[in-house]
Amino acid sequence: MSMLSYFALIALMIVIISVVNEKWLHIQGDIVIVLFSLIIGIVLLVLEQMPQFAETMTELRLKVNFDFAAYLLDGVLCFMLFAGASRVSVTKFRQNLRPITLLALLGTLVSSVVYGLMFFVIAWIFRMNMNLWTCILLGCIVSPTDPIAATGILSKLGMSKNVTSVIECESLFNDGTGVALFLFFKGIVAHESGGNFFYIMGKELFGAIAVAIVVSFLLFSLLRLTKDPIKHILISLTDVMLVYVICEHMGFSGVIASVVCGMCFAYMRSRIDRQLQVQDPEKLYDHFWEAADAILNAALFMLLGLTVSTMTISKYFLLLLPLGIAAVILSRYAGVRTCTVFMDKNHMPGNYNSKEFSKLMTWSALKGGLSLALALGTQELLTDSVYLIVLNTVYITIFFTVLVQGLTVKKAYFAIEEEKRGASKNRSKRKM
Repeated sequence: MSMLSYFALIALMIVIISVVNEKWLHIQGDIVIVLFSLIIGIVLLVLEQMPQFAETMTELRLKVNFDFAAYLLDGVLCFMLFAGASRVSVTKFRQNLRPITLLALLGTLVSSVVYGLMFFVIAWIFRMNMNLWTCILLGCIVSPTDPIAATGILSKLGMSKNVTSVIECESLFNDGTGVALFLFFKGIVAHESGGNFFYIMGKELFGAIAVAIVVSFLLFSLLRLTKDPIKHILISLTDVMLVYVICEHMGFSGVIASVVCGMCFAYMRSRIDRQLQVQDPEKLYDHFWEAADAILNAALFMLLGLTVSTMTISKYFLLLLPLGIAAVILSRYAGVRTCTVFMDKNHMPGNYNSKEFSKLMTWSALKGGLSLALALGTQELLTDSVYLIVLNTVYITIFFTVLVQGLTVKKAYFAIEEEKRGASKNRSKRKM
């Protein structure tokens, strides 16, 4: 099957699912695509286990031969991050810089280690033959919240802009921490020199920021020389592609660089807003990136569900289902709660107290394609049985957070808001 044929089929399925959802189901668009693609993936997986279909399904898999990790990391990821970062309010980002930084750095580190320790205990009890470093490596894979899932789903749920800004910005920036941790512990697991984490993190982070700012500034200078909005779009595409390639070649974080590019362009465009209103009255630039973001998000979520059809089930799957979910929730809560210790209690985002903020940030922490891509990158490093455990756990985590948490996070948000109002009333009564 050619690549064009494959994506034509993906597009057809997305269109059918979206129309059916709009007409009858009325579920949040990205979530319904994940749900139906997961169902299709499971059906294909079941068919492959049936003798009468096994040969046909094997031939189909060989013909498709789709590399999800390459598609995401070497293909569309930079554009999706740029588009998501372009929507970030620079003002809100500045206001919430401290909690965003703490969550992206300290929160990811703590949740990764806590998850690893918890999973090590699980592995020891059930004799999964996983050492501590492999368990922490798994924690590094599942702990970072996914920027694509966050910007694609949470931004459409009607939450307060202040809280949404913290969730989205943390998701956009914590991948750098996750990748640095992943590389560090991957080196230990492979019995190589893990390197200094702070050196790796500094190189990943500051190198990416420097490259993104310099290249974005230079290309935006070109943008100001033309009045054609189509050329503006082309320059922005060139910017994010060039920065991502340079960073990946130099060992910096292409993920962080793409985010910084999006924010740089958003900020610099806001400085010449009046000029752009004349040059681009129909807002072609904004509409292009909104459409590109929506289409790429839908395709990614569709592919995410379909990759289930290529998965082999571990003998520990029924254990991983509840225990993996419990571990990711508890470790995330531990990471967020640790961060609240260093936040200003009187200026917590959304005016929450530490407990309320930790609950919301825990339940809104969605995982996505980046976790799966990192997990796929451990195949040559781990034994077959351990790799299956890692891959199955990542799949369980992704689909639980996107489908269960994604569908209920709005209710959780309003429940926490109600709890906050109740606590405020009780404080007022006590003062009286």
